[in-house]
Amino acid sequence: MIIRCKTCVYPTTKPDLMFQDGQCQACINYRNRPRIDWRQREQELIKVLERSRKSRHNHDCIVPSSGGKDSTAQVLKIIELGFKPLVVTATTCHLTEIGRQNIANLKLHADTIEVDPDPEARAKLNVLGMELVGDISWPEHAAIFSIPFRAAVDYGMDLIVYGECPQREYGGPINSESAMQMTRRWVDEFGGLLGLRPSDFVGHLGLTEANMQYYTLPSDAHMVGLKAIWLGQFVPWDSHANASKAITAGMKYILPSEANHWPWENLDNAQTGLHDHMMYRKYGYGRLAGQVSVDIRSGRMSREMGIKLVEDYDGKFPFEYMGVKVEEVLDRLGRDMNWVDDCMTYHTDWSLFESYVVNKRPKLKAPAVVG
Repeated sequence: MIIRCKTCVYPTTKPDLMFQDGQCQACINYRNRPRIDWRQREQELIKVLERSRKSRHNHDCIVPSSGGKDSTAQVLKIIELGFKPLVVTATTCHLTEIGRQNIANLKLHADTIEVDPDPEARAKLNVLGMELVGDISWPEHAAIFSIPFRAAVDYGMDLIVYGECPQREYGGPINSESAMQMTRRWVDEFGGLLGLRPSDFVGHLGLTEANMQYYTLPSDAHMVGLKAIWLGQFVPWDSHANASKAITAGMKYILPSEANHWPWENLDNAQTGLHDHMMYRKYGYGRLAGQVSVDIRSGRMSREMGIKLVEDYDGKFPFEYMGVKVEEVLDRLGRDMNWVDDCMTYHTDWSLFESYVVNKRPKLKAPAVVG
């Protein structure tokens, strides 16, 4: 049985999420926002950016990017503060048409480096990620950390500015929301690697150490003096405001699938629908539940409406995502729906669901209850 936060719709099955008196840590963090002196935090950010300026380089920091709403808003904020970012884009596993358009749009605002690792090796990692840990997007999760760090080392830069701190915005272990820097330890614990190290893939499906370099952080010796921070620890994070700013700046968007509530998030990777569906099968909640939880916290939606949307749409199977049919996604991996069915059956936490499945969407065992 799924037990949900008494304020939003996050369940107790969400990994690393702590609860206090029936309320999740994400809601507690949001409630505590007014205690932060955001004006002072922004001045601290400016000082960090000023310290990173180097006469031997044309840019003041790296902004990891997908071309989406958050990275576009990050880039624009850095520019508004009077600094020059270098955008580093790790191309997604199955780039969509709109994803390509939005990467091109961001290039109109800031210098961009686009890194696209060997697609054959990446497809093998998609397959292994799905089979081993139920996450087709494993290589993408690894690359959003490793590639910007490797670019910083290669270009002699010492500051990377990521977006939101996930533990502050979406909850995590108590006190993890106060971290100001992203470290190697943080990536290992919270970076979505699910216990798999890049070296674990070597030898599987013919993958080599060279194939895994793009997915591996630089050595500690190479990262001396390199700092990675979250913009959301210095300015209040607001997905709706980010989307509005990005759309004004030219970002294109559509609703990716029925299992999404926001039409302007996760637009760049056609595999994301399968990733989100597997999240639902493993933990009893999907992308829509996360999005409506943010809206409930901010007062944009009632919890009752959120529960209704979750019951109707959360976890729906992505027969089509961003206009790309699931069969096309699988063709690029050399796999078919029988393979997906086997992976889904194996990784589903059946203790959360009824034994029957409708349109590949298992039904939660009982109505959600408040913790």
